[in-house]
Amino acid sequence: MEVLIYSIIIFIIGLCFGSFFNVVGYRLPNNMSIAFPSSHCPNCNHKLGKLELIPVLSYLFQKGKCKNCKQQISIFYPIFELLTGILFVLCYLSFKDVYPEIINIIFACLFTSSMIIIMISDIKYMIIPDEVLIFFSIVLVILKLYITYKLGIINNLLDLGYEFIFILKDGFVMFLIMYLIRLFGNFVFKKDSMGGGDIKMMIYVSFILGWKLSIVVIFIASFLALPISIFNMYKKNEHMLPFGPYLAISSLILLLGKIDLNTIINLLY
Repeated sequence: MEVLIYSIIIFIIGLCFGSFFNVVGYRLPNNMSIAFPSSHCPNCNHKLGKLELIPVLSYLFQKGKCKNCKQQISIFYPIFELLTGILFVLCYLSFKDVYPEIINIIFACLFTSSMIIIMISDIKYMIIPDEVLIFFSIVLVILKLYITYKLGIINNLLDLGYEFIFILKDGFVMFLIMYLIRLFGNFVFKKDSMGGGDIKMMIYVSFILGWKLSIVVIFIASFLALPISIFNMYKKNEHMLPFGPYLAISSLILLLGKIDLNTIINLLY
């Protein structure tokens, strides 16, 4: 019963954060403040009232339309609100028994939050905001170091320095790997095959998962993106595909599934 109650509370919190992430994912690529002006209809600039800001429910009550101008509201808004709520619950269920529990849950929710914002921004504008990567990199690296301290992996400043260098090493190795993949793709397709945002995103992911698991992320993302890419090429004559969402989904699969290299090796053998 306790797990159910906590799950419901976390789901509601996730819905609210999902609403905020929609704003962040829309405004940052447009160089807009995430705080001002307050939420409004992008078509008629109608300022949204309290009842119009209720995640998911306001969309249903208004039948997917602006209360003022009746302009259709994108279905992506309630989808990402629901997705955030569900993923926050999965963060709780995955890490509620992993010491230190609260910090691990917060860590997972923060990483999930960054992936949600990246998905929204990349799907809408094919942009992965640097501000998101920088902010979450700093916060999560600090939390990662704190978790290793609580686990007794680091006990003094020297160990802390070594651990921080290892994290930076993962990012550097991932940069080299992504850069080589980009060069190879440019050679094969005779054009720019990978955005700089994808490279920076994977450097960020490697800070969290390490460079070895980050390679697994790329393979899973490529597998997920392949059928969509083929469909776009032959049905829509569209060759550009935002890769960030697939990298985000793959990263979340590994994080929330608590999948490490040993798990993957055991699956293969």
